[in-house]
Amino acid sequence: MPGDGRLTPAAVDVSEPAGTARAAGDTAAADTSAPAGRPAAWRAGLREHWLAAALIALGVILRVMAQFAYRPALFYIDSVKYLYNAEGNDPEGYKAPLRAILAVSNLNTVIALQHLLGLAMAVVIYRLLLRRGVGRWLAALAIAPLLLDAYQLQMEQTIMPGTLFEALIVAGLAILLWREKITWRAVIAAGLVIGTSATVAQVGEALILPAACYLLVCGGGWRRALGKAAVMIVACAVPILAYCTGSYLVTGDFFLSHSGVTSFYGRTAAAVDCATIKLTPIERGICPDAADQARGNNWLEFAPNAPVQAYYDHLPRAEVNTAVTGFSHAVITQQPLRVLNAYLRDVVKIYSVTRQTDTGDAPISRWQFRTSFPYFSPHATRAEVDGIVRQFGGGLPRVWQPVADFLRSYQLDGGYTPGPLLLLFTFTGLFGSAAALLRRRLDHATAQLALASLLFFVSAAGLLLVSDLFVYSWRYQIPALVTLVPGGVLGIAVAARLIRNWRTEHSGAGLAGPAVGGTELAAEG
Repeated sequence: MPGDGRLTPAAVDVSEPAGTARAAGDTAAADTSAPAGRPAAWRAGLREHWLAAALIALGVILRVMAQFAYRPALFYIDSVKYLYNAEGNDPEGYKAPLRAILAVSNLNTVIALQHLLGLAMAVVIYRLLLRRGVGRWLAALAIAPLLLDAYQLQMEQTIMPGTLFEALIVAGLAILLWREKITWRAVIAAGLVIGTSATVAQVGEALILPAACYLLVCGGGWRRALGKAAVMIVACAVPILAYCTGSYLVTGDFFLSHSGVTSFYGRTAAAVDCATIKLTPIERGICPDAADQARGNNWLEFAPNAPVQAYYDHLPRAEVNTAVTGFSHAVITQQPLRVLNAYLRDVVKIYSVTRQTDTGDAPISRWQFRTSFPYFSPHATRAEVDGIVRQFGGGLPRVWQPVADFLRSYQLDGGYTPGPLLLLFTFTGLFGSAAALLRRRLDHATAQLALASLLFFVSAAGLLLVSDLFVYSWRYQIPALVTLVPGGVLGIAVAARLIRNWRTEHSGAGLAGPAVGGTELAAEG
């Protein structure tokens, strides 16, 4: 159409490749008007993407406020694991970049870089969705939760691996989706990134199967699809095996963490009926009474005075791990419905209208901004935090009171992604994923949207469902912002295209119908 800014066929010189012509034109333009044209191009880009630009600007403002409200950083009970030694309780993939930064700078720099990662993830997701054919408004909707959710901000402000883990998720999925044709090089690169995510947070292992399934669904011939899926799994395994090998050489244990061996204990101990289950004597000793069960799976798993901790204090860890594993296996096999019922109750909590702590869950207050500098026992007490900042730099802990008050009010009064919106994205992501499985009936553009929706949605499902298997924590739901939300938005885009195509077909049929009928009547006459 004239004036719509698109090249018509007549505007292209077919005597040479289009890329050559474009490159030559770009070079000529750069030679004559680059200094003057660049600001104009920026202004035009901002006008075209004004909603995304406004959201990013708000995200920058919120992150600057958080950076200066809580100096030099926020600390959690687990922060010391990554600053010093996790002792096998969690993978320490976050420790290497953290200590590398601290070797040349201080804690303020770590937090600034984590906030920059948050902004970079938003830009990558926005660009990726545009490349896949999502409209600018919908693509901006996909990054709004990541940019504005106060729980995301609080995580970025804390010395914890969550932000790096999210960045690796986004990088791995973006590598697979950036181009329609998935090259072997992209498969290997994405696999290495996804595998690395598991060394930062062990739940990253849950991304391997969704990525492999996506490659199978993409097709391209069954041999090629199976080959790419196999290469993906091998590439994912490389950083995991490298980490485990390093762990074995240093500690004698070949694993990402020993938590993976015993992580079901909290879930199974909270659901078990000790009066009817059959257990060995040592397993019977870690079966909690009703009063302990009422405290919930988080307490049973982690509390220093939980029944299982007494065994760790007096028996070899390997022996207790064996007992805990046997106990969990007995509960799952003998009382599966009790475990399933408790698990499903936790799965749907993410869709709650409000953010609150249910009985037995980890307190959500741990991941909320406070009006004074927060300390936690154990491992993040005032004395321990003061020792950390003296060692790594950044100044003694301090709070900018007015900004801290604002951030807390913002977070508690609705500055988070509402559960009903996540429920909508679950339905639309499921729809987009289903459409991907039936993509042979779709036009090419819609099929590409559906495939992207499938990858994001099944990755979200894998991460969230696996996380909830152990204990429910609102912190473990935050990766939904970079998986479930984009997957749901892509599902909306699929539905919108299908509706538009249906209307186009039916309006065309309606217009063609009378003409055909008139011709037939004329012929009969």
